[in-house]
Amino acid sequence: MGDAAERAGRLRGLIAHHNVAYHGLDSPEISDAEFDQLVAELKALEAAHPDLAVTPPAVGAPPSTAFSEVRHNVAMMSLDNAFTPAELVAWGERLDRLASGASALTLVCELKIDGVAVSLRYEDGRLVRAATRGNGLVGEDVTSNVSTVAAIPQALTPVEGVVPSLLEVRGELYMRRSAFAQLNAERVAAGLPIFANPRNSAAGSLRQKDPAVTASRELHYWAYHLAEVEGLPGLTSHLQTLEYLRRAGLPVNGEIVGVGGLEEATNFCKRWEERRHDLDYEIDGVVIKVDDLAVRSQLGATSHHPRWAIAYKFAPEERNTVLTDIMVSIGKSGKATPFAVLEPVVVSGSTVRLASLHNEAQVRLKDLRPGDTVVVHKAGEVIPEVVGPVLALRPPGLAPWCFPTSCPSCAAPLTRGCGEADTFCTNLECPAQRVQRIAHFASRGAMDIEGLGESRVALLTSLGLLGDVGDIYTLPASRETLPTLDGWGPVSVDNLLRAIEASKAAPLDRLLVGLSIRHLGGSGATVLARAFGSLEALMAASEAELSMLEGIGPKIAASVAGFFGLERNREVIAKLRASGVDPMSPMSPATPVVAQTLTGCSVVVTGTLEGWSREAAEAEIVARGGRSPGSVSARTTAVIAGEGPGAAKLAAAERYGVPVLDEEGFARLLETGEIRGPR
Repeated sequence: MGDAAERAGRLRGLIAHHNVAYHGLDSPEISDAEFDQLVAELKALEAAHPDLAVTPPAVGAPPSTAFSEVRHNVAMMSLDNAFTPAELVAWGERLDRLASGASALTLVCELKIDGVAVSLRYEDGRLVRAATRGNGLVGEDVTSNVSTVAAIPQALTPVEGVVPSLLEVRGELYMRRSAFAQLNAERVAAGLPIFANPRNSAAGSLRQKDPAVTASRELHYWAYHLAEVEGLPGLTSHLQTLEYLRRAGLPVNGEIVGVGGLEEATNFCKRWEERRHDLDYEIDGVVIKVDDLAVRSQLGATSHHPRWAIAYKFAPEERNTVLTDIMVSIGKSGKATPFAVLEPVVVSGSTVRLASLHNEAQVRLKDLRPGDTVVVHKAGEVIPEVVGPVLALRPPGLAPWCFPTSCPSCAAPLTRGCGEADTFCTNLECPAQRVQRIAHFASRGAMDIEGLGESRVALLTSLGLLGDVGDIYTLPASRETLPTLDGWGPVSVDNLLRAIEASKAAPLDRLLVGLSIRHLGGSGATVLARAFGSLEALMAASEAELSMLEGIGPKIAASVAGFFGLERNREVIAKLRASGVDPMSPMSPATPVVAQTLTGCSVVVTGTLEGWSREAAEAEIVARGGRSPGSVSARTTAVIAGEGPGAAKLAAAERYGVPVLDEEGFARLLETGEIRGPR
């Protein structure tokens, strides 16, 4: 019992400390998931030892002295959390016990926006006060700053000619992902440290002493709860209140739905956990509420949270861990890329040990140092990323990290060109470059030689069987040796040799991609293959001839001409041709010629199309003379949106006035080059 009491006291102290760091200082020291674990541990201790239970502290922090205090007439309470469908069921069972027939109630599902809670008070239809949560009872007066947010009306729109004498609405102030990315891009250009995430950026922007800074940060707001109202009778459900708020001019999220029970609510949660990255704003869960306002009054609240609502939290995408080292890898073109070596941590369901740090400038801007506690994020639930250090936890005297001056693989000098962000090893014989070049040549996006991944390439290179990409086609001569190697067998060897043989007929653009020509990507390779038709004609082309092609800029032209001008590269190509590699132009007689309806056009594809795979749709665009980049810009001709399109791309299309077409519009565009029927 003594140990339990000591631990409970320790947990309460930690929870209070991290509440202040998150809500008061906008500088969290632990991830949301780790904070939730502390709260869950305390609840479990109190359940096992009821004598230890005390009134839980309110979520939030004391108001900052930089702003005037505001006492909330109605407390801004936090929500109880659920992390599994079973915990949702347990919440539903509690509703049944407290309100007869609760299982038949309509529930409302709302996306849980990862932003800053803000209360807006309107008197006779005019905005008179905006306040933060603070400690739930007393918040900060941020009226001047909130008044600069374009999404928040200064005056309510009369509904059926009526404006309430008093209306206080709660909601979430947030920053869109696209605005956050733009803000960080501007800070990088200015040589300033970048922000960690949209939530902290929104919170920091809200608490600026100068409202002009807040105005420059492109903040938005979703209203989700009516706290107080006078002079507006007749509202009986939550959905009715949201519809009223929408008609009164307040922004209400369009993904809010009413559902018939917990099963539908659980399905809503699962669906949005899978689609959370389709939105242009961050969400970390779903809030489920009882719709009937009378039943809400019957259910009431604890000292901590309302009984009629619960937050279903998604699996964490951010965790804290220790950065044990920063090392440098060498890529196929010699690019030296720093990467983080981390104490293993589970993020979004998988263990993360390594994460790319992109380049020296990114490490410097984030001020990452080996020994730091860092925030690790899974971008798009796929790519591990180090968001930044937790400065409050930095050990004293920790030295800044310095980029190495020599290649870790061959010890040659590392150089960085004037005005370039990247650093390179210029030794073409660098062992690390050699492995990466050969592995890239065999990759799916190039010659597609299945079974020849990086680890096998490294093994074969170390044994002297591979020195360059031309040596891949001499591997059949080692048929008897390969099965004796660790991890190889007769079947895997036969499969590899068949894949090598099949790759000899790969099209010219795929071969060009595989050759690792700096600055040349898939679209540029296709342009070159179509323009010259054969490898020999391309190798004979001058830099001036190359730069005249649409889609081939001076940098690519110089790089391609320089690549084929090196005797070492010409020897490798001769080796490939002697081995039977016979690349065909994509516009060879075997390929149907289609009308060039999209010449000079840039068409972006997003979402899932019924009639085409993403790759097929992009191939159709390129076949008609167009380009299909991965992002939307002011030069984009059209965006093709299928099922579940990327919200950031749609937002960019709206911002730049780019037409958005459905599949029917896409088919017409391919056929005629005409844009009709934007969505």
